[in-house]
Amino acid sequence: MGQRADGPDRAHRRPEGVSDATVEALGKLSEALECVERARGHLYELHQLIGHADLMLDDAVEMFRAAGHPALAERIDRELLGRNVIAGRWTFQIVEDFDDGYYALFRELDRQARDELVEGRRHLYEAEMKERRRSRGMPGHEARPGTR
Repeated sequence: MGQRADGPDRAHRRPEGVSDATVEALGKLSEALECVERARGHLYELHQLIGHADLMLDDAVEMFRAAGHPALAERIDRELLGRNVIAGRWTFQIVEDFDDGYYALFRELDRQARDELVEGRRHLYEAEMKERRRSRGMPGHEARPGTR
């Protein structure tokens, strides 16, 4: 199969004999992984925000002490500062468990599906959608970089 002058590169064309149903299923798996990637970003955001809030508690404790509220300062220092966000875990532990468990398996299965079904090619569903939606010959609608 030769390189098409006005179409996707080889890495974004489906291999011979691959069905529409397979490309659609791979596209749905990829879309699901993209959602998980976004969720992972939010998990890291949670990790950083909680960490920052915990560090800010140092200042709040000192400010309450300076303002004459030592009992409140002591309770925040003892009960809240450095507290686990869920049973037995700080957010870094949640992130590590997520990355090493659910996320790692999701990525492994995505790669396995692509390797077994389409020679490891990525985004075939999107590449075919691009071909259906672009206006051939129009600036900004090229199939790939460097083609006009």
